[in-house]
Amino acid sequence: MKLASFQVQTRVGRFNRIGAVQDNNTLIDLTSSYVALLDREGRTNCYGVAETIVPSDMKAFVEGGDFSLKEAGRAVDYVLHLPAGASSQGPGGESLVFGMDEVSILPPLSHPNSLRDFILFEKHFRRAYDAMGIEPPEAWYKMPIYYKGNPAAMIGHDQELEWPAYTEKLDYELEMGLVVGKAGKNISQADAKDHIYGFCCMNDFSARDIQMDEMSVRLGPAKGKDFATSIGPWIVTIDEAGDFHSLEMYARVNGELWSQGNTREMFHSWERMIEHVSWEETIYPTDIMGSGTANRGCGLEIDRWLKPGDTIEIEIENLGILSNKIVRR
Repeated sequence: MKLASFQVQTRVGRFNRIGAVQDNNTLIDLTSSYVALLDREGRTNCYGVAETIVPSDMKAFVEGGDFSLKEAGRAVDYVLHLPAGASSQGPGGESLVFGMDEVSILPPLSHPNSLRDFILFEKHFRRAYDAMGIEPPEAWYKMPIYYKGNPAAMIGHDQELEWPAYTEKLDYELEMGLVVGKAGKNISQADAKDHIYGFCCMNDFSARDIQMDEMSVRLGPAKGKDFATSIGPWIVTIDEAGDFHSLEMYARVNGELWSQGNTREMFHSWERMIEHVSWEETIYPTDIMGSGTANRGCGLEIDRWLKPGDTIEIEIENLGILSNKIVRR
């Protein structure tokens, strides 16, 4: 399932919802559709039950685990198999289906439990250290290294990124994000897949000048990264992501291809990532773990830099296209 967070305008205001993305450029509202299904089945307190089992907030929905996902699937099937001419409204008159042009797409998780971003692509790792004039440490080959980002600064598809006033070198990073769906501690690589909920495109925006200053004292990044991370356009559940060990990745600026990579070039695997993070530490649903930048997947590596007015697109096979426009106030 492709799971989107979206905002819709109604007669009584704007509301945030979650939906299942369909191939015909529509969204099925999961909570409202589950209400309609329960009503058809003769259940009582349909709205209260639906908000508990298929809540309209993505974080709560992911925390509901396999049962919430299964019930959401039943709701989608109900809507898709409505008889011709049947109403596509819930018992209270609420819409069950929206066109993409009727809604605003939000980051699938506006405030994930945590944000960890790794550096898993070897060529990017070596070039990054060369750019800082530092010898690449051998420890990188022993374990997947990450920093903790700002989970309160997520932006989504088609949302503008405001250029931070403190940087003159704004950069993109072509990345893929993993969403944790099940809590665990000391998870083996063999069991790691059971803890993956799904994946999304990810752009770890970077203020390179201040980032280099911060990291020259062996701390950070902090201000160099914390202003925004873009994820989306939706979460693709693991069963629909395909071979997530070998997905094509692209970054385009104003329609021009700047970067291309593949997840098979990762030195450490997704499973190794989960094993390492959960080593004597609990991971939780909606933790986000980024792959780090693909080889030649940022402006720093190719000496090309974003400008105000640019539109940057991150595309990953099976996951969609994540687009953001750069604005300077």
